[in-house]
Amino acid sequence: MSDVTTGVEIRALGLAEAQSHLAALAEVLQACVADGASVGFVMPFSLAEAEGFWRGLLPEVGTGGRLLFGAFLEGRLVGTGSLVPAGMPNQTHRAEVSKMLVHPAFRRRGIARALMQALLERSKQMGRDLVTLDTRSGDAAQHLYSSCGFLPAGEIPEYALAPEGGARRDATLFMYRLG
Repeated sequence: MSDVTTGVEIRALGLAEAQSHLAALAEVLQACVADGASVGFVMPFSLAEAEGFWRGLLPEVGTGGRLLFGAFLEGRLVGTGSLVPAGMPNQTHRAEVSKMLVHPAFRRRGIARALMQALLERSKQMGRDLVTLDTRSGDAAQHLYSSCGFLPAGEIPEYALAPEGGARRDATLFMYRLG
C-alpha cells in the first residue's frame, strides 16, 4: 500500500522480511527512545538492546501473534507499527496497536498516520473491530491517535519511568477505537 501524500510504502513484514530488516528496526527504536519516546525503554538504550528486543519478537511474527508493519521511504525502513490480535476465545473481536514508531528524522510527513491506517484496515479485515493502545499522557502521539478516531478509556498516574532515565514516572493514557 502506498500513500501518495507522503510517498511512503506501508507493508506487512513476514518473518523473513522482518529478519532482513532487524538492523533498521533497531535503528528506528533506538532513535525514538533517544528522542524521548515512552515505548518501554529508558536511556541509556543501545542499538544492540534495540536489536535484541526485535529479535525477541520474531517468534510472534512467525506465528501471526504479532502483525508487524514497516513504513518505507525510498526503500528505507523509517517506521513501524504492530497489530497484536487478542488470543483469548472471548476476545476474538479485539486487537492492540503496539510499538508505533517513526524515526525522528522522518516525522511530520504523515508516516505515522499511514501506518495507523494500515493497522486499522488489517484489523477490520480480521474482524477485530475494537482496537486499543496506550500512550504517555499528553504525548504528541495522543493527538494523532485522537485524530484517527481513538477515544480515551482512562489514565493511570505514574505508570512508566520516563525514557530519559531517573526517577520521574509518567502517566499513561489507554485509548480505544470501535468500528
